[in-house]
Amino acid sequence: MFTGIVQAKCEVVAIHRQTGLNTYEIAMDESLREGLKIGASVATNGVCLTVTKQTSSHVFFDVMEETLNLTNLAPLQVGDWVNIERSLTFGSEIGGHILSGHVHTQAVISEVSHTNSHYDLRLTVDPKWMNYILYKGFVGVNGCSLTVGEVTDESFMLHLIPETLRLTNLEQYKAGDKLNIEIDSQTQAIVDTVERVLAKRFG
Repeated sequence: MFTGIVQAKCEVVAIHRQTGLNTYEIAMDESLREGLKIGASVATNGVCLTVTKQTSSHVFFDVMEETLNLTNLAPLQVGDWVNIERSLTFGSEIGGHILSGHVHTQAVISEVSHTNSHYDLRLTVDPKWMNYILYKGFVGVNGCSLTVGEVTDESFMLHLIPETLRLTNLEQYKAGDKLNIEIDSQTQAIVDTVERVLAKRFG
């Protein structure tokens, strides 16, 4: 489990490509690697990946074809930066909202508005997922727990503060790029339950 509070953005230093499998080699500071063991779960751009190998400064993750097809990890190149969060431990402060690291879909950035006073992104997603994206609700975007702004039938706004831009990789994306989306599980459960109850009552 994760909180959606990104701990660092880390550089992809090598990608070892095989048929149906990519191994990503990511540079991590010592403080981020402290206590990290083979088999540990780490959210990488919001995707729960398993540590398969470590060196003195690099951490390796194997990513299967299914995950590559469903997330924005496949287009990564050497030199790109990914959002990293270690898994939640007992007693940790939950500053965002609970995330599983299982990406539901990808959103396309349809608009970037950057001025001296704000940094806004408009994201477009398949309309079926908009049932779970509510104004002032939570959504996981590339592993970041963010508050939803204006909502339409097929898009929503994000208003990013300077600290979020500093700690994450969201500023590196442009219009047309894709971001990983994880729907808030509590919102999804409530919406699905209400829809089932209404369907039984009026269906």
